Amino acid sequence: MLKKQFFIAILLFITSHQLVAQKLSFESLTCDAQTKPTAIESEQPSFSWVVKASGFNKSQSAYQILVASSIDKLNEKDADLWNSNKVSSSKSVYVKYIGKDLKPTQKYYWKVKIWDEKGQVSNWSSVTSFQMGLIDTSNWGDSKWISLNKDTRTSPHRFRKYQIGRMKEPEMVAGHAAAYFRNVFTPKRKIKSAQAYICGLGYYEWYINGKKVGNHVLDPAPSNYDKQAYYVHYDVTKELTSGKNAIGIVIGNGFYGQDICWRTNIESENNYSYGQPSVRLLIKVTYDDGSQANFYTDESWKESTGPIVFNNVYGGDTYDARYEIANWNTINFNDAQWGKVKVVSPEVNKISAQQFPPIRKLKELEPQNIFKGTNGNWIVDFGQNIAGWVKINVKGEKGQVIEITTTEALTPNGKDIFPGTTAGKANGMRQFFKYICKGEGVETWEPQFSYHGFRYAELKGITTKPDATMIKAILVATDLQENGSFSCSEPLFNKMHSVSKWTIVDNMHGIPEDCPHREKNGWLGDAHAYCEYALYNYDMLNFYKKFMEDIRTQMVPVKANNNKQVTHKVPTMIAPGKRTSGIAKLDWGVATMYLPWYNYLYYGDDLIVKEYYEEMKDLTEYYLSFKDEKGIIQNGMGDWCPPAWSREKNPSAMECDPIISANAYFYDVLGIMEKFAEMNNDPTFEQKVKSEKEKLFTAFNTEFLTTIPSTQFKWYGSQTATVMALQFGMVAESDISAVVNGLEYNISVIKGGHHATGIHGNRYIYTVLSNYGKANLAHEILTTPIFPSQTFIMNFGFTTWPERQIDWNIKFEDNGGSLNHPMHSGFAAYFYESLGGIKPIYSSPGFKEFTVNPQFSKNITSSSVTVPTPYGSINNSWKLTGSNFSMTLEVPFNTKARLVLSTEELKSLKINGEKWGKFQQQNQTKIGDKYFVLGSGNYSIEYPKTEN
Repeated sequence: MLKKQFFIAILLFITSHQLVAQKLSFESLTCDAQTKPTAIESEQPSFSWVVKASGFNKSQSAYQILVASSIDKLNEKDADLWNSNKVSSSKSVYVKYIGKDLKPTQKYYWKVKIWDEKGQVSNWSSVTSFQMGLIDTSNWGDSKWISLNKDTRTSPHRFRKYQIGRMKEPEMVAGHAAAYFRNVFTPKRKIKSAQAYICGLGYYEWYINGKKVGNHVLDPAPSNYDKQAYYVHYDVTKELTSGKNAIGIVIGNGFYGQDICWRTNIESENNYSYGQPSVRLLIKVTYDDGSQANFYTDESWKESTGPIVFNNVYGGDTYDARYEIANWNTINFNDAQWGKVKVVSPEVNKISAQQFPPIRKLKELEPQNIFKGTNGNWIVDFGQNIAGWVKINVKGEKGQVIEITTTEALTPNGKDIFPGTTAGKANGMRQFFKYICKGEGVETWEPQFSYHGFRYAELKGITTKPDATMIKAILVATDLQENGSFSCSEPLFNKMHSVSKWTIVDNMHGIPEDCPHREKNGWLGDAHAYCEYALYNYDMLNFYKKFMEDIRTQMVPVKANNNKQVTHKVPTMIAPGKRTSGIAKLDWGVATMYLPWYNYLYYGDDLIVKEYYEEMKDLTEYYLSFKDEKGIIQNGMGDWCPPAWSREKNPSAMECDPIISANAYFYDVLGIMEKFAEMNNDPTFEQKVKSEKEKLFTAFNTEFLTTIPSTQFKWYGSQTATVMALQFGMVAESDISAVVNGLEYNISVIKGGHHATGIHGNRYIYTVLSNYGKANLAHEILTTPIFPSQTFIMNFGFTTWPERQIDWNIKFEDNGGSLNHPMHSGFAAYFYESLGGIKPIYSSPGFKEFTVNPQFSKNITSSSVTVPTPYGSINNSWKLTGSNFSMTLEVPFNTKARLVLSTEELKSLKINGEKWGKFQQQNQTKIGDKYFVLGSGNYSIEYPKTEN
């Protein structure tokens, strides 16, 4: 009888054990933050997994990972690369591979299982894979760089006018010709696998047997090509046939061969081109019998020019369809008249796999309004300011010229296009597309090697009224995965969120740009201004890692300010590219520290911190060399583009002294570097920056904190300086109340309820006001319809944030100011961190632990956010009915939430219908200083909301 009872008990235990295990399911598996990546180049790739689990307070206590060279070997007995065995750890993101050496181009398989907080094991995850890239330049084998040998363009439309401000007359320019390359190869046996690796110095598209390979456009991403270029991997097994195969490549200038714009004149030595575009291709074929063969670019390839008779990333494409070469990329084409390619040796120090999403065509927009301009040309309004190009379907006579001028704005009377904001005067070339008909029925065309920022298109040379059949606008941008979301009861905030996202997406083309027309530059100050908002919405991990490489490869040696014998490596204001705009001022250069900091804070991946630590440390030393006798760093660019500001016409509108805002940033950065030094086991530097931070705190307050005349309030001389001081913890505890009241006084009394902040101050002002009990004022500033405010801008119909905050009722500025500048999207992080209440914590980065503390005005009655994290999405929705606050919160598996509450709120708190005391006892939750810790699970939370 006892044996039977014992047997039943064991059986029940096993059954219970299996049931619990089945409640753990793997939602996603990633390697180096990618799903089934195919060109990993790290010797130690990292593994992450997202788990779904029912119940509460569920977490991981251990994991086991298997990696094998084949699916058959992916078991605990045969795993030939790595069997981690059981590792007691809660780590489920960025677990480093520590198995046998991984070989270039090889595919590997992996899976994982975990143990929960009670020691109960899950089933194995599904099998997934990762594939190694070429890793080293030597693995490109016998492939060679090929380039156009002879420019044979004869189209009279191969020229464009170029005139920059200093030039008295325009000059006709042609730029480098787009090159067409082809070759044919025949596999010897049946193909089992074919892997292609292609690197273009300039934008390229390529074809196998007449069909375009992949859905990328404007590939690869721009870089400092002489130091770092990027290749892209394609699996082309299905594209190749057992017989002959024709490979075609067409390559344009992109940023590599951009040899026209921004030059003072065509003969100028200040050339922004890296050289004539070239391309390198390697196709590695594995046959069914296991043997291998390589096919690649070399001197046997043929070359020609074609219908793309002009291409410039700023000016646009000109396509003369009369020069089309039918079937040029197929096996039956006779290339006897084509020339031999030129084999070249471009200066490229390193070629790496592109690990971040490519640029793609993301969306088609149809015309929303069509009318004739005063010159008789048709104007199309697509209703949204975008980056990309137009696609046309036209029927015309042979030689008929169609010009499509794209602009962001109309003239003030709304009757014509206004090209001023796209700033041809700045870079020297008007942005437009040009198509010359071949006269053979309906002709379809879209550009390949340029993109523009625009909402409107003027069509010249069209004989009939355009419609959605004739023309569409194509949004073209880096295909970042959008995982975050926000909405609330305030329609104006929802619209601001949409405008902010559009402004960011329009400016992602392999780098975080400032605008998609005039400059297309990666200004460092712009990049860090909106970084956190981007992280709340998109998967940015590998994108920012790439941009950090752009910053590093852009660095130049500069002498220290206080010791000319010491040299530092310092970034330039812009990265990447040759238009650097000089050595980075402090408030722009700190992007070098902020991007790794934000990546670590939001993703928890310390690799970027360790990778760039020495550069960040050296740059900190460089800026310290500008410290004066008062302890103030004398280096700064300023709070860019505050209301009514113009560098030439109204410089005093920048109320914050550039030195003050720069020192506020540097104080924050010193704290970041203190943490980074600790992470990198550098106690000497850790103590140094800690000491410098303490000294700067004293110097900053001594020099800049003042009492506002005729009041008892204090501030730092401007809204921006005061906001930054509060945000970064630079205000002494005893002064906080007076400083907050001083900020409110300036906003409400002096400015009549308006902000006076540029990109530095505007990023934080609404969050700071909410943090210090002034959420109603934050709402007032944002929603006032009177200049200046975000609502004022939207009321003028802008669908992206303009560069300049000006009163559009008074003047229509013709100074080249862009209408699409993402630096002004930074403030929208407020929607997530304040209204949604979700913020990461340094001590548990990557949202391993996070705060939940919605702060909102009396005008907001509900809000909902989804925040992407490496552990899965945090979902938080709340509603206020009278004084009753109810919140639905989803805390991902293996994470914890700190619910921030006042003492009064805690007394009446109910979680899932239970009073918090009872819930705490049942779930053994933790109470901290003014917060309540919740483990994973779905929660219904209620309490009376105290006045903010």
